[in-house]
Amino acid sequence: MPSPTVESVTAALAGVIDPEIRRPITELKMVRSVDLTAEGSGWAVVVGIDLTTAGCPLKDTITREVTEAVQALDEVTSVRVELGAMSAEQRAELKSMLRGGAAEPVIPFAQPDNLTRVYAIASGKGGVGKSSVTANLAVAMAADGIKVGVLDADVYGFSIPRMLGVSQTPTKVDDMILPPVAHGVKVISIGMFVPAGQPVVWRGPMLHRALQQFLADVFWGDLDVLLLDLPPGTGDIAISVAQMLPSSELLVVTTPQVAAAEVAERAGSIATQTRQHVVGVVENMSWLEQPDGSRLEVFGSGGGQRVAENLSRITGTDVPLLGQVPLDPRLREAGDGGTPVTLTDPDSAAARVLREVASGLVRRSRGLAGRSLGLSPVSH
Repeated sequence: MPSPTVESVTAALAGVIDPEIRRPITELKMVRSVDLTAEGSGWAVVVGIDLTTAGCPLKDTITREVTEAVQALDEVTSVRVELGAMSAEQRAELKSMLRGGAAEPVIPFAQPDNLTRVYAIASGKGGVGKSSVTANLAVAMAADGIKVGVLDADVYGFSIPRMLGVSQTPTKVDDMILPPVAHGVKVISIGMFVPAGQPVVWRGPMLHRALQQFLADVFWGDLDVLLLDLPPGTGDIAISVAQMLPSSELLVVTTPQVAAAEVAERAGSIATQTRQHVVGVVENMSWLEQPDGSRLEVFGSGGGQRVAENLSRITGTDVPLLGQVPLDPRLREAGDGGTPVTLTDPDSAAARVLREVASGLVRRSRGLAGRSLGLSPVSH
């Protein structure tokens, strides 16, 4: 068997992915050194790793995966990982590389060449299950291999960390925030930065700035889809999203109840003022299936279809009813447990509908709004 070399060890380390940035640690220049020493009939390997920060919460994960990768090489008898931390210069180089060479943070999803589809999940009122729909759509997409992120823009009533089982504080590399990853989904929420039980008491300008930081200062990487869980109604955050992300599209969540449907129409009709496209409507809590197979319409019926038809008329575009999600205790239990029902019970009635909606959103092609067409004016 060939003896291990610095090159072969480095090649093995290229398969170790940083759990936060989601790129090989060799590409991120985290591998400081590789030393090999003859040891009996084999070789002892010492790998020096520079973490992005000294207090990296996932250093044990990195240590374990580096050890496993090197241990798999022939004739390696022992592996030791020596952890360090990047210098200020290394962190500056890393940030520049992750930002594509940009010196200052920018909102990547607002750039003309960005291909990420951005869906803002909206509702007229609270309590219709908007966050639950967002969390389930995200993990359903991730399960199908889609690179997806969730921005919890419901600053006052954040619940995404609970529903996706995120408890750790995001890692910061100077002014860059590395979002935690849950079930393959990158997640950020103000709930990750405030003590449990503490309310967020902010006015409009602070809400705008927080959203701006979450879009620009967070390293999202190359996402296929970004989902924003909006607060209910048509307030500051909804307006700021339209300003910062002009190519974002609205997905309206309602219940069958007439009162909820009327309010949901207002949330969707904001698109006529912000020039956003309403991609469709999801009706949640549509019915409760009985033991005999009949349906008990706890909150009435027809609300979702009514919202879709009225928004089609108001916006002058086709706004379809994308799905009707039945009431299911498993959906609530899974959300409370931090693993959405599309993962815990993918064949349940609610999960099937949500997976169909997720699949439909992924298949949609992004429009031309806000994108560069690569055309140059010609003067005659």
